[in-house]
Amino acid sequence: MTKMMRAARMHQAGQPMVIEQIPVPALRATDVLVNVKACGIVPNLGNVLSNWGNWFPHLPLPKLPAVFGLDPAGVIEAVGEQVIGFQPGDRVYVNPARFCGACRQCRAGDTTACAHYTFNGYFGFSHKSQTIFDQYPLGGLCETMNAPQHALVRLPDAMSFEQAARLGYLGTAYRALRTAGVGPGSTVLINGISGTLGIGGALFALALGARRILGTGRNRDLLERVKALAPDIISVRSLDDGGLPAWADDVTHGEGVDVAIDALGPGAPHSTLLEALATLRRGGKLVNIGAVAGDVPINLHYIMDNDISVIGSAWFTTRQGQEMADLVEAGKVDLSIFQHHVFPLEQVNEAIGGIDNRNGGFSNFVIRP
Repeated sequence: MTKMMRAARMHQAGQPMVIEQIPVPALRATDVLVNVKACGIVPNLGNVLSNWGNWFPHLPLPKLPAVFGLDPAGVIEAVGEQVIGFQPGDRVYVNPARFCGACRQCRAGDTTACAHYTFNGYFGFSHKSQTIFDQYPLGGLCETMNAPQHALVRLPDAMSFEQAARLGYLGTAYRALRTAGVGPGSTVLINGISGTLGIGGALFALALGARRILGTGRNRDLLERVKALAPDIISVRSLDDGGLPAWADDVTHGEGVDVAIDALGPGAPHSTLLEALATLRRGGKLVNIGAVAGDVPINLHYIMDNDISVIGSAWFTTRQGQEMADLVEAGKVDLSIFQHHVFPLEQVNEAIGGIDNRNGGFSNFVIRP
């Protein structure tokens, strides 16, 4: 008899999800079954999906109906016969990044560059992504999901499932910092530091040894809460005050910023990103992780003359996910700052419908199947 489970399935982009009974996935040789204890969500996911065609026309969604859910964490329920190193009862986070494993990029270890690269439980990056969706059709908005063993991050006891369900946002910022070479002595500017992506940038820039972190945002109260995380290292400024390049020049004593992380999302003005670009020292790097929409007018002559790099950074690898978990276990990163807003699966539409969020990136929205 087929074992069934509850899942939230989307039948039309932007429309409410439907709680349905679907079969528990079959266990393949190198896969595990994970009993999902928490799944992080985008609190305005319904609005994002409604505007998908305008904001992200180049990013394909899976064939509908589909089970979404990008950031699952839980307990391994069963393992395939070829799984090595994991066993039932292990606490894990499932990295949703999927890749083919066979192309030149994958065989060289650069899995993010795979032409089949896909976010399990959300969207793909090319027309080839449906092949991956067919192999792994379940995101985390269900009771039990299958996942390849290479996608698992082992969780320390110090990290709750709710905290682990934030690893996607944290990891996006962490990979940007690592890509830009942030380490001891670095100066970092984060546009949107009080938002969901930005706070991750602040936490891990501190853990990596940055000596000065500059952060922008609009909500002054939230900016002060971020500054309080490390008041001797973090400086903040409201975007309403303007003058970002002059302020950064003053904070860095004329040296300029080593790395600028733009964590502002679609709808943010291009001018804010361009001001961040103007804060960089000669040879500095700007990394975009917020997906600011539209064609940003960048002066390439200025970029060339000043040896500046403009980098796009997508998600993070499972290795980097384990590094983050290890930093938490070592006490280098404190995830207790997050305020968890937990919803049962039956309230998924309420959770993704655009909740009034007065705590910015300090809020963590989670579905508990």
